[in-house]
Amino acid sequence: MSRDQPNVPADVFATVAQLRRHPVKSLLGETVRQARLSPSGLEGDRRLALLDRESGKVVSAKHPRLWRAALTLAASTAADGVLVGFPDGSHLPSTARELNDRLSTVLGRAVTLTDAPPADASLDRARPDEVLTGGVDADVAVDLSRLGAGLPPGAPRTFVDFAPLHLITTATLDRIAALSPRGTVEAARYRPNLVLRTLPAALSMSDGAPGGFVENDWLGRDLRIGDRPDSPLLRVIARTPRCAVPTLAHGDLPRDTSALRVLAAHNRVVPLDAMGPEPCAGVYAQVVRPGQVRVGDAVRFAT
Repeated sequence: MSRDQPNVPADVFATVAQLRRHPVKSLLGETVRQARLSPSGLEGDRRLALLDRESGKVVSAKHPRLWRAALTLAASTAADGVLVGFPDGSHLPSTARELNDRLSTVLGRAVTLTDAPPADASLDRARPDEVLTGGVDADVAVDLSRLGAGLPPGAPRTFVDFAPLHLITTATLDRIAALSPRGTVEAARYRPNLVLRTLPAALSMSDGAPGGFVENDWLGRDLRIGDRPDSPLLRVIARTPRCAVPTLAHGDLPRDTSALRVLAAHNRVVPLDAMGPEPCAGVYAQVVRPGQVRVGDAVRFAT
């Protein structure tokens, strides 16, 4: 199903364009054609992370001065676990004895790969406006961020930043691209789990041009994915405040400060009622009903 098909049911406002997961938090990830959604999120997503041996905190490129080199590393799912890819093109399985030493060399600090989130798992989040002003090497203020605050009660803990799922639409990506000096933007910079291809009926006007940040209006709404008996149901719980990560080089993708500057200028909104306005793109969601999701699935608002 695509946005150009004439026989799309009237209640379908989007289709699933991409499914993305990051087996190791803050490393480059992979795309898949289908996956199961559970209360903990998309299967295999952010189940592993690196811990800084000195501080005990979770390694995150949200603190670019320390950890932006994490985005030169990649993680993919293998038959017997996770495979970590290095900038020189080599790979090591997550069980390899020498892996921690190799990772520590790339990152310039001693780290340990783990699948066990600490009870008080946290990371440092550099203030994005200060990173934009001072650059990625600047010693800017950082805020302590606790992981998984948006996980539903009883859900197995993983290394998600806030909620189990992150969604972004092609309408938002197209709007960012239109406002960017580069004229383009890559979904990978925003590290979503689901990229939703927005159908014309769902598009609104934003800043006087077609399209826009349509997810801003989804707070508190339920989304049904697909038409099968096991189709999952999602609940949108927050707009996604953006950190400095979208501006950083991601593997072969160059640094792009406009990936955040556009949002700071055109979509500075309140993520949650308890917060002040921040540059946002996309939404966080919980999984109300688990199930299988596939590329091409129809997306509807549940009634």
